[in-house]
Amino acid sequence: MITVTWEATHFGIKQRLTAKVTHMKKPNEFVDIMLKGAFSSFTHKHQFFEETGGTLMIDIFEYRSPFSIFGVMADKLFLEKYMKRFIISRAKELKRIAENTE
Repeated sequence: MITVTWEATHFGIKQRLTAKVTHMKKPNEFVDIMLKGAFSSFTHKHQFFEETGGTLMIDIFEYRSPFSIFGVMADKLFLEKYMKRFIISRAKELKRIAENTE
């Protein structure tokens, strides 16, 4: 399967994450899991559905924060909202790139 590593800055901290695609059902879905990164675990399922005039993309992600109870508190205080906004922002950017006709 495919493995990918990328860097991003979150909360002012540069982070590197390595994920492996563990399931692929072309062209409708694939699942990647974190091998290395800031989370205790991270699973991301990508689904694609044909719709009139385009494609609907659905992201389902499950993660577990590190640092035991402190991670749970961070989730409730800010991380869960941040992750949702991040995934939505990334999906919008992917849409923009995919629809670029230049």
